Amino acid sequence: MPSIGILLPRSTYYETISFDLYEGLRSGLKHYGFQDVKIVTENIGFGGDKQQCYRSAEKLLLEENVTMVIAYIGQRMAQLLRPLFLAANKILIVLDSGANLPNEHLSCPNIVYHSLQNSLGAWLSSKEATKDGYFSGGMVTGYYDGGYLQTYSLCKSFEQAGGQICFNHATGYKENDFTMEPLKKYLDEFPNSALLSLFSGDYVQWYFSGIKDWISEKKTVIYLSPFGLEETMLQKAVFPNCKIKGVAAWSKNIDSEENKLFIDTIKKTGRTPNLFSLLAWESAQIIIEVFELLSKNENNSAQAISDLLSFEFVGPRGKISFNSKTNTSVAPLYEAEIVLNEEDGMCKVNLLSEIKDTNETFELLSELEIGSATSAWHNSYACI
Repeated sequence: MPSIGILLPRSTYYETISFDLYEGLRSGLKHYGFQDVKIVTENIGFGGDKQQCYRSAEKLLLEENVTMVIAYIGQRMAQLLRPLFLAANKILIVLDSGANLPNEHLSCPNIVYHSLQNSLGAWLSSKEATKDGYFSGGMVTGYYDGGYLQTYSLCKSFEQAGGQICFNHATGYKENDFTMEPLKKYLDEFPNSALLSLFSGDYVQWYFSGIKDWISEKKTVIYLSPFGLEETMLQKAVFPNCKIKGVAAWSKNIDSEENKLFIDTIKKTGRTPNLFSLLAWESAQIIIEVFELLSKNENNSAQAISDLLSFEFVGPRGKISFNSKTNTSVAPLYEAEIVLNEEDGMCKVNLLSEIKDTNETFELLSELEIGSATSAWHNSYACI
């Protein structure tokens, strides 16, 4: 029986992340008829300890002799594992949040990224603000979310479309340090400014709670990236009585047979579908294709990945393909708005339209000159 390894992180605010990733993978493999495979797990904490991640990956390769490893890690950690996988002639499939830019690191012939494209979503969300007539904006984020190059994507997109970042607000990452009070002054000084916002998890809830008592008095719109529209967190976020738009990677409201099947299958396991179970579910089709390509190419991992880059498949988000320059998957994104859930006063997502030209936009993003800009964190995004 062949075996695959999976490196599972933990998170203080996505407490079920390891279970969601594992169940998404297991259920996806089962649904697509690939049950005769052993899944071996290793815990990597928050995904930021270099030695822990390396030892866990090495154990899977040497002691468990897995054919490939799937890991929810960041690009920087994947690059640290690059020599190990090249030496082993094994494949690393990175389940990628997309919080960093695709061109921060060179692609590796043994590594492929299956992405939620948060930076691409931030790029498109900022563009949407200018289309709505906002050419003055402020970047609103926190100490944690702001440590990834998604901030660079957000700002550069707004500036290239003719906008100007007039103020920045980066708040603390602990609840007692988290404040939105400075935004009042900024919005008085720069009225009619869009709030280009980057938050994930609990921070979205704290953000909305921090502005709900006064934001309706300001002439502004909040624009969010995909992790800001993650529905399991939004259903516990109070609606702040203002206009909120953004770009979503996935929603339970996507009307397709593939999405319905995914949602129903995950619910039957006793779990709630979310971005993490989605990403792992979709990776099952990639894994099955990789096994076939390894057999065809006599276990030449680099050639298998090269052939994989022409592979296309349909998942809950829609049609997914690969960008050959960066070894990264690209899927449709969705223009969305956050509206009031009248039943409980919390938030819910309303999809507006599918963004179908994501491949072309991702190509532009991958060619973005980043100069000396770099990300600060090694840990897996949303894992602190």
